[in-house]
Amino acid sequence: MQTTTLPPQELYAAFAGSRGYLAACSTGLPTRATRAAVVADLDARPDLIHYADVAERCRAHFARLVSTAPERVAIGSQTSVLVGMIAASLPHGATVLCPEGEFSSLVLPFVHAGRDIRVRSVPPADLAEAITPDVDLVAFSVVQSATGEVADCTAIVDAARRSGARTLCDATQAAGWLPLDAEKFDALVCHSYKWLCAPRGVAFLVLRDDFAARLTPVHAGWYAGEDPWAACYGGDASLARSARRFDVSPAWQAMVGAEPALAMFADADADALHARVTGLASAFRRRLGLPEPLRATPIVTWPDPTGVGLSRLTAAGVTASGRRGNARVAFHVFNDEADVELAANALLG
Repeated sequence: MQTTTLPPQELYAAFAGSRGYLAACSTGLPTRATRAAVVADLDARPDLIHYADVAERCRAHFARLVSTAPERVAIGSQTSVLVGMIAASLPHGATVLCPEGEFSSLVLPFVHAGRDIRVRSVPPADLAEAITPDVDLVAFSVVQSATGEVADCTAIVDAARRSGARTLCDATQAAGWLPLDAEKFDALVCHSYKWLCAPRGVAFLVLRDDFAARLTPVHAGWYAGEDPWAACYGGDASLARSARRFDVSPAWQAMVGAEPALAMFADADADALHARVTGLASAFRRRLGLPEPLRATPIVTWPDPTGVGLSRLTAAGVTASGRRGNARVAFHVFNDEADVELAANALLG
């Protein structure tokens, strides 16, 4: 249960050195608290019990963030590993439907899973209409990495339920600025190093109980045991009855850095945060004369086939990125109106 509601201005104050950094869609900036936690951990003696407690707090913070219970959250290190476990559990000849141009970590595990799994792709806007009775799983990002396009999750989930298909959504480009309800999906996967501003190596998988019952814990290790400390040796340990049976042993130091960031975003005023970052993006679009998207997003892209726009941004001290012939900027809670003007002036001359 959320006990605190942090307004955007308090989140803004949690960061340092963010001027001109418009690349949360590539990787987020660490908070002051994350920096302090990592340094303190390096100066202290390793304490495995402490690390395990930190990992469990991270699990609980993420559960709050996406409106689910900690018992439904599994810990991982990379989204592709967690998706790979789902791919390995699909039946022979299964059909997976994805949007065209989807991030490869959500697609390649199915492409290379073997067992005659068929992967079909359609334009993102057509995803809901393309869910037919032969589709077993719909795998899609809530927010597309290359374009910032926000999926119509309600339409996709409703169409999947009518057809009997399962849904797997990747929230990596959404968690941290877009209010999310993981209970809508059969599975939700998320890496926290982008908009959640955590160190790389902390990922999560949320599973509905009935879908989890169909999955095989192919990566099971000691941390997946009902009692991890009693599951360190041999093959007779009982796996956890909760989603912890799908855990990958946590990256301890990454968890230490992630814990304050995840707590902060779990405590954030989600609606105010969404309004703040999408408002900055809209102000930037107005300065450049770019159209507004169908659904609000803090990621802004525009054609830049020669890379001139990205070069101008870089020369002005703006950290941005280029994807698929487009320039791409992202406005997060550590940005403000001065970042909008800095980037717009660099492009307009």
